[in-house]
Amino acid sequence: MSQADLIFIENCTQILQQGIIDKNQQTRAKWKDGEPAHTMRAFGIVNRYDLSQEFPAVTLRRLSFKRCVDEILWIYQKKSNNINELNSHIWDEWADETGSIGKAYGYQMGIKHKYPEGEFDQVDSVLYALKNNPSSRRIITNLYNHQDLHEMALYPCAYSVTFGVVDGKLNAVLNQRSQDFLMANNWNVAQYAVLVHMFAQVSGLGVGELIHVIADAHIYDRHVEMVEEIIKKEPRPAPKLVVNPEVKDFYGFTVDDFVLEGYKPHPFKHEIPIAV
Repeated sequence: MSQADLIFIENCTQILQQGIIDKNQQTRAKWKDGEPAHTMRAFGIVNRYDLSQEFPAVTLRRLSFKRCVDEILWIYQKKSNNINELNSHIWDEWADETGSIGKAYGYQMGIKHKYPEGEFDQVDSVLYALKNNPSSRRIITNLYNHQDLHEMALYPCAYSVTFGVVDGKLNAVLNQRSQDFLMANNWNVAQYAVLVHMFAQVSGLGVGELIHVIADAHIYDRHVEMVEEIIKKEPRPAPKLVVNPEVKDFYGFTVDDFVLEGYKPHPFKHEIPIAV
């Protein structure tokens, strides 16, 4: 039985039963028909996933695994902010005529900063520290650059990761300011779990825990019935993540180097409306 499923069910139940409805508040997001997209909201959810025990892919509905891996590579490996370098259309609504989403996400990963050890961008700083100073408590990436927020098409949702090595295992704390639970919860969990596996493999480390901190976890009004249907399903066994062991360079990974074995999710045939 997938622990990710059990966590997802618990979180959704909490939001639906204890969440606050924002019907009386002005909302930024709207549905395609122009109606405001209201939510059920819960503040301050913290989940822990032991990556050494299982890969946290929900089986209650199908995870678009290859697409979520492609996006994390787009941000952390390609360090891109252009949707023409992304193999899905999840950012199309936010891009300008050139395909740019502004100084957001991958753009921030590619900016070089000066450290006592030298000049690195954020990704290369993590790689350097994991190999040369794994006991450091300063191994952090951060996408939320206040100086550049006005030039971002969307403020970063999952915005910072703090890495820590304990007993030869790489752990990570993912901070997220806001999350559309139906659309993005397992997507974010899975892709950052993959990121931990990537950093661990090229640094000669095992994998430990992924701790996910969500400030505002919400379910949109037009998603409620779908969520209620999903969480009534019986969790199935978690799949196994197989990572190509031949890849030793972080920049050598491709989407095809990651495979979920034994993944048998429940079918989900609804078209999910998207608030923008």
